[in-house]
Amino acid sequence: MSSDAPSKQGLASALQQYVQARSAALLLARKELRIGELDARALLYIADHPGTRPTSLREYLGITSAGVTTLIDRLIERGAVRREVDAEDRRVNRISVTVDLAGDPWSALTRFDRDFSAAIDAGDQRAMAEFATALAALTMTVTGAGRRAAEAG
Repeated sequence: MSSDAPSKQGLASALQQYVQARSAALLLARKELRIGELDARALLYIADHPGTRPTSLREYLGITSAGVTTLIDRLIERGAVRREVDAEDRRVNRISVTVDLAGDPWSALTRFDRDFSAAIDAGDQRAMAEFATALAALTMTVTGAGRRAAEAG
């Protein structure tokens, strides 16, 4: 076993811990709002992209046009988003979040993300930049390998 094996295992373990902790924070928020994972992912995407078009949301989530319409209708019924007609092109709808994602019940997730960002800001900036570069490269390698395997299969 090479001398860098423990650091590789440690990195994988640390990333899994991060994913589990963030997922737990998201689960708390989802339970409070009684929404599924796909609805939660949609809500977070819309919050990051105010005034998004349903087509963009559909592409992000990888669902059908009918599926995104149903999802948006469901979020509107819960009072989580609103649909507005684009002022310049009345054929286009724009979707925006109507709930405060910094307040309860979403605060569990936003607090986790805010605290994690603060920890990154407080860390050694050079080390954080190197880690970000390495993580992005690893992610591209893994997702590229997954795509190639799916295309070959």
